[in-house]
Amino acid sequence: MTNPPPLRAPGGIAALGGRPVARIGFGAMQLAERPGRAATDRAAAVALLRRAVDLGVNHIDTAQFYGPGTCNELIRAALAPYPEELTLVTKVGATLRDSAIVAAQRPGELRAQVEANLATLGVEQVAVVNLRRLDASPGLRAEGDQLVDLDSQLAELISLRDAGKIGAIGLSQVDADRLRRALPAGIVCVQNAYSLLDRAAAPVLEVCRAHDIAWVPYFPLGSAFPGYPKVTDHPVVREIAARLDAAPVAVGLAWLLADYPHTLLIPGTSDPDHLAENMGAGAVRLAADDLAVLTGIGA
Repeated sequence: MTNPPPLRAPGGIAALGGRPVARIGFGAMQLAERPGRAATDRAAAVALLRRAVDLGVNHIDTAQFYGPGTCNELIRAALAPYPEELTLVTKVGATLRDSAIVAAQRPGELRAQVEANLATLGVEQVAVVNLRRLDASPGLRAEGDQLVDLDSQLAELISLRDAGKIGAIGLSQVDADRLRRALPAGIVCVQNAYSLLDRAAAPVLEVCRAHDIAWVPYFPLGSAFPGYPKVTDHPVVREIAARLDAAPVAVGLAWLLADYPHTLLIPGTSDPDHLAENMGAGAVRLAADDLAVLTGIGA
């Protein structure tokens, strides 16, 4: 039996693993310490997570290797006992070792990561677990014994799903061919880099459209990684935002929401003001002409 939809749902509601979630969620990664950046103050991070839920967020994306464990521990401190409507999503495929994120793609490593997520979040089941493949940039690439075939990984995740430790399986950073191969496993979502200005993953999105799979774009506004332009710096985005009296962030995210009704956003931040801007995307209504112009600049 599915949970009732939340009273407030930024961006509207779509399904994720059979659960209704607000289309604007929260990505927890920026709350963790990482090279060159200190962790967010614990009290501030707890307050931010609670504020996100107060604003209607009921989809939080995390991973045990964020920290490691920092984000999961903060989520537990802020939100446990968890509201019934809250959907926690994690990812596996990497781990933190000696302050560096390293590949952890082998089936036994995937299982260990799921168990670690369960322990730090304090739950018996994670609603969705995304398998982060390491076949392509950005970030870490698999090498040597970490070059694992997709079927072996999916078999391990299916076993964990059958055991009730995970509710559903998603994929991250996959190409269209691998997604098609994985469809019999019952894939419920895909996380790939995608934004108004970076549509390299469009073929993967088309597979998601054809099979009504949730599309969860990361880097939805660009990234510091080379080749990922900042959406909020584009003059057309800024002009439309000014005319609508909206933040450029909200315009960039609103275009994604309008592009595919099963898009779920997980923008991350450690700043309450930025959180409000992200949530504001749900109230932005782009006219047909504005949608056409925005679509054209990234085509």
